[in-house]
Amino acid sequence: MTAPLDMTARQQPLASPFGYRSTAAEVIANTDLAGRTAIVTGGYSGLGLETVRALADAGVHVIVPARRQEVAQQALAGIADVEVRAADLGDLDSVAAFTRSVRDDGRPIDLVLNVAGIMATPFAHTAQGFESQFGTNHLGHFALVGGIADLLSDGARVISYSSGGHFRSPVLFDDIGFATTPYDPWVAYGQSKTANALFAVGLARRGAERGILAFSVHPGGIMTELQRHVPREELLSRGWIDEDGTPNPRFKTPAEGASTGLWAATAAELVPRSGAYCEDCSIKGIVPPEHSDMTTGGVKEWAIDPEAAERLWALSVTATGVDGF
Repeated sequence: MTAPLDMTARQQPLASPFGYRSTAAEVIANTDLAGRTAIVTGGYSGLGLETVRALADAGVHVIVPARRQEVAQQALAGIADVEVRAADLGDLDSVAAFTRSVRDDGRPIDLVLNVAGIMATPFAHTAQGFESQFGTNHLGHFALVGGIADLLSDGARVISYSSGGHFRSPVLFDDIGFATTPYDPWVAYGQSKTANALFAVGLARRGAERGILAFSVHPGGIMTELQRHVPREELLSRGWIDEDGTPNPRFKTPAEGASTGLWAATAAELVPRSGAYCEDCSIKGIVPPEHSDMTTGGVKEWAIDPEAAERLWALSVTATGVDGF
């Protein structure tokens, strides 16, 4: 394994020809992806569906893990070369069954985009007893990628969907499950999104010898099913919708929100930046510790800290029993 990454250097600002309003299709319009295979979690709604559509249009064979298979089949009908397989990220046994099925195929995997997630949910536990947001958003994806690690092609890319919500909390290593800390759904969400970013840092280190790249991305604000647990009154108070239920015009469309993940999955200029946190088809740098306005962009140091990434990796191996690297 390589030495710990210098994330300060890798997180230096980097622009691209794309930006805030670029769409998924625009980002990969001139990229040759024919013959590749991708796994896209959450690939049947919102950002995930737009991601699958853009990849399929580019000639990629896409595998979509789905907890609601019939819903997924209906949403993906008419999109060529897409298959749906059972998987519930909140149940590690279900994830293990999914990864076994992929290993049984033996088909190399070139891209993994971990788009699925839950946000600001009431306090609950996964099937194995982990706090639901940390367990679903991080541990489920950790086990999925680890379970198919041997199939990742040399040069494969793994994209971990984080969020500006990571500003709300580092990983609370002393009480990840809120056993003694009062549960706050937004702190729990922030912790899980920090974990998503740290996963990319840990994977970037472990995948380096095989040329496997890992990135985390903030897709931007988009109204999707992700907000389903947020009360209308809170959506109003946060300015996410108006009294008529119309989303804030600053929000991106799902096609725009899917662009940064696909940029991270394909951009040549990112090859030396594995582990970086991306947003708006760019890297915006590290924000000071006292900075609290997540709308300005950038990443907190705690979300790209190599030591925290190693601590989280060890904890995740213990929790899931999976370490394919």
